[in-house]
Amino acid sequence: MVELLLATHNAHKTREIQEILETDFAVRDLHACPEISDIDETGASFKENATFKALVVSRTLPGFVAADDSGLEVDALGGAPGIYSARYAGKNATNNEKINKLLRELARAGAVDDARGARFHCVVALACNGNLIETFEGIVEGKIADKPRGNGGFGYDPIFIPKGFKETLGELPIEVKNTISHRAKAIRRLALKLRQLESGD
Repeated sequence: MVELLLATHNAHKTREIQEILETDFAVRDLHACPEISDIDETGASFKENATFKALVVSRTLPGFVAADDSGLEVDALGGAPGIYSARYAGKNATNNEKINKLLRELARAGAVDDARGARFHCVVALACNGNLIETFEGIVEGKIADKPRGNGGFGYDPIFIPKGFKETLGELPIEVKNTISHRAKAIRRLALKLRQLESGD
């Protein structure tokens, strides 16, 4: 079994990644490491943020360390909220507050129907002993719903309708979300690399 440390305190994210990786991997996060505080995301891209977080933690703790940065890019808002998705409505804003701000901004922009295109974008960085091994990208295209629907997932899931579906990520069963999501795509690429490293290929 491959052990993987996630450079996050986000229990939702940890659970989702463990579900995607299933039983081949033992996933843990920073809850057992109170000496490591939240790492500020000061990069200009998802890749920069993910890489920085992975390297910071891997310089302190042994083994494989993975960090992700992800967000929602809305065409009508010029790609916003993008790398600022988590703090779009303020540092301590709730998911509902972030969703409501996004919907208000879309209404202000007059974006309706086909003008509500968007994508979830994720980059995962893998590091070990302070060295970056590789980064992995995942993107899922879709559009923004008129209002939140569904109680599944977290973040902006209740207003994002992935391409090819009528339901939001908040309405889809977790098994489906973990097949099509941006994070699932990036994590599956990460898993392939980890298996190669463990086997010595």
